[in-house]
Amino acid sequence: MHKKGLFLPFIKEIQPDILCLQETKAEQGQAQIDLPEYEEYWNSAVKKGYSGTAIFVRTKINKKDVNFKPLQVLKGLPEAIIKKHTIEADGYGDPNTEGRVLAAEFKDFWVVTVYTPNSKDDLSRLELRHKYWDPAFLSYIKSLEASKPVIFCGDLNAAHTEDDLANPKQNEGEHGFTKEEREGLSTIIAAGFVDSFRHFIPTGKGHYTWWTHWANARVRNVGWRIDYFFISKKLLPKLKKAEILSAVLGSDHCPVLIELKG
Repeated sequence: MHKKGLFLPFIKEIQPDILCLQETKAEQGQAQIDLPEYEEYWNSAVKKGYSGTAIFVRTKINKKDVNFKPLQVLKGLPEAIIKKHTIEADGYGDPNTEGRVLAAEFKDFWVVTVYTPNSKDDLSRLELRHKYWDPAFLSYIKSLEASKPVIFCGDLNAAHTEDDLANPKQNEGEHGFTKEEREGLSTIIAAGFVDSFRHFIPTGKGHYTWWTHWANARVRNVGWRIDYFFISKKLLPKLKKAEILSAVLGSDHCPVLIELKG
């Protein structure tokens, strides 16, 4: 999106207070992003040009400083959680060095951006995701929630229900729509986190965030909803809206957003 010259105009139009990115494939300073009103925080993969997450925080409005910097920024899963859930390198690499998680603490909540490992076409990374990554990430956000409510978002690389993809029957058991991946999302909800988009639109098809490049899929809206904002239940009274910006082009994904009152 940035290489196509669409990223900066989008940010200047939407003007988010907090912007979360996944699959950045870059290190801070490597991409020439001119956003002087934002502070940037990056968690880049050790492997160049791969994975990665970032959080941009708006610290100036009309060139004037605003007191909205994070209290702290944490990169990756804590070592104790990694050891507890035995997240280790596999044939694709070490998910602990792929820059997949970045958390920022603010006065009233945590914000976490996550790029969940893809289970791969042949499901060769499904075990890593289902048995190790998903439980570890849930353990992490629950540990953060012990101090204050959590907002987490990202490319979770899975559709939750049949309403979340155009062709569920054809894709049942395929990567992104296995029972294991769907179970991981259900476990997040069972743990008390709210799928913000489904809070407003509980059921219904046609709401997608990713489309394959093949067969004119985006024009025909044959897609998947794999990008989410989850929030702690304590934040529900402040949740004003949750939207999928499907008209925004420049990537095979589209942005999603939430707005909180106050």
